[in-house]
Formats: sequence, C-alpha cells, structure tokens
Amino acid sequence: MKPISRADDSIFSRWWWSVDRPSLAVLALIMLIGAVVLMAAGPSAAARLRIANEFHFPLRQLIFLAPALLMIIGVSFLTPLQARRVGVVVFVGAIFLMLFVLLLGGDINGAKRWIDLGPVSLQPSEFAKPGFVIAAAWMMAEGARDPRFPGGAIAMGLYTVFAGLLLLQPDFGQWALVTAVWAVMFFIAGWSWLWIILLAVAGIAALTAGYFLSGHVAARIDGFLKPESAETYQIDQALAAFANGGATGRGDATPVKGLLPDAHTDFIFAVAGEEFGFMLCALIIALFSIFVARTFIIAASLRSVFAQCAVAGLAAMIGFQAIINMGVSLRALPAKGMTLPFISYGGSSLLAMGLAVGLIIALTRTHHGVWRRKDIMP
Repeated sequence: MKPISRADDSIFSRWWWSVDRPSLAVLALIMLIGAVVLMAAGPSAAARLRIANEFHFPLRQLIFLAPALLMIIGVSFLTPLQARRVGVVVFVGAIFLMLFVLLLGGDINGAKRWIDLGPVSLQPSEFAKPGFVIAAAWMMAEGARDPRFPGGAIAMGLYTVFAGLLLLQPDFGQWALVTAVWAVMFFIAGWSWLWIILLAVAGIAALTAGYFLSGHVAARIDGFLKPESAETYQIDQALAAFANGGATGRGDATPVKGLLPDAHTDFIFAVAGEEFGFMLCALIIALFSIFVARTFIIAASLRSVFAQCAVAGLAAMIGFQAIINMGVSLRALPAKGMTLPFISYGGSSLLAMGLAVGLIIALTRTHHGVWRRKDIMP
C-alpha cells in the first residue's frame, strides 16, 4: 500500500496529517482488543441466554462497529463550528427521546431507558452525554468570554434537566458519571471553586436521598460496603474470574465466565482477566490512560475556551466510564451497569462513543488554508 504523502492534496490526506495519529492508533488497539475479548465472552453469554448462534453477540457488535467507525471519521471532518452545532442538535434530540421513553416507553427491570426498535434497542441517554458536553461547553465559553452573559447559569440549567431525567429513569450510575464530567468542565472553564463545592454537596445530597428512597440504590451501596450481608453474586464471580486468569490467562482451568450474567457487557473486563490474564487488563488500563491523558494535553494547547472545555469533557467522559466499569468488576466501586467503551457489547454505547471520539478529533485537528474566524473559534 502506498504511504500517504504530505504533498498529496486530497481531502483524506489533509485530514490524515491534521489529526493526532498516536491517539488514533491507541483507539484502534482498544477496538481490536474489544473484538477479541467479545469473541471470548460471546459464546458463554449466548449459551446462558439460549441463543443458538454462539457468535451472536460478536457478530452483532461487528455490525455496529461499521457505523461507529463511519461516525468517527464523518464527524471528525467537521469544523469546530459545525461540531458544536451537531453536538447541540444531538443533545436536544436525545433529551426529547428521553422524555418520550419516560412518558411512553416500556419498563425493563424497573427502569425506563430504552426505545424498542424491533431487532435493536436505542438508549437515548448514551447520545445525550456527548451532546451535553458540547452544549454545556458552549455556554461556559460564552460566559467566560462575556461576563454579562449568564453562561454558567444556562449550563447549570442544562445539567439540571439532564440529571433530572437520568434520576427519573432511574440511572444513578450515568448521573454520577455526568456529574463528574460536569465538575471537570467547570474546573477547566475557570469557574469559582464555590460552584464546584456546591455541586459536590448537591451530588452527595442526591446520593444520600437515593440511598434512603430507592431500595435498588441502597442494595448496591450495601453490597459494596457490607458484602457479607448482601447479594454479591456477580461481583464474586467476577473476582473469581480474575483469580482464575492469573497473570497470563486461565490456560486449561475451568472457565468462570459462564457464571457471569453480564459477561459480554458490564463485566467484560473480568472475562478479559480470566481469558488473557493480568497482562491484558494492565494493557487495557494503560491504553485508556494514554488516550485520555494525551487528549487532555492536546486540549490544554487549544486557544478556544469552548474547545478546551468540550475536548476535556469528552475525554473525561470516556475515562470515567472506563474507570467505573473496571472498578465495579474489581469491587473497587459499588455495582453499576455501565459498558467499557469500545470493548463491551452494546450498539448505543458504541455509536455514542464513536460520536464522542469524532467530536474530539474535529475540535483538535489542525486547520490549514483560509478559514473564517468563527469556523475555527480561536
């Protein structure tokens, strides 16, 4: 294959030399690991659910992977102004879909989060997350640019609406994730520590209220703080899977993954630990750390407050979600269903993460030639 030359003036060539290629390489490796681990987790999950095709989940994930890659590449070609517009439209649309689910959607395991589209299900909150980051970053940047503009108040209003819908579903895990990302963005935007402290107090108050008002939340927290007095079957099996895998994988040992109800989704990190050992788990952690840290470094070099807040928020969203998923599998955090980005099975999560990465690339790639000032938003 002929290497891409800097002298080539094609659209793809200009795009290739404008993006951060090491970050793309890290992301590609994460996706490759995800495909391999899902191949290991899929058959046992299919057997448990009595699905005839043992590769049902890996094949469906590959079907979703194609549009996710198209999402990354297509969105990455946008200018920062276009990326901002797309993010805001996605956020508004996802919020309306979340309202639709709450009012007219079906109840699955005590939660209203999905829209049934026949062969697939759509989870609007997954798409609302990257859209929220973009919309909130825009308002924060406008407030920083013009102190007379109530950017902080509008951003707080957007957070209140989104957080309220998540709590009504209920989805306390996604709410905690969005709150943590929100705090990072506030810090990046240079807002007062008082706002951040008030946000932390409000978060603790909401979590406390959830513990006393929701038996589901109370059971998850009790299972983390007092595992001996609660039902911790999945966590116990996840820890057994890690122990079974050792340093390099289980070898001929009897697999534990078949006993994990969510081996292909929430606990796929435990499957990685059992099948390929501590070494692969350490590599996964290192890859996510490199991707997030490198994105933060690039964000710090940007001149636009909007781009800084948005890129840091999107990177924090990916990093925090990975931490939560892996932390739950290791019993370092209370149990909460959340996918491991680009590795766990799930179409909505994969497409939404593709949108987030595409937005990151669009806001961080270098722009050459003649551009209108507002297109680049320096």
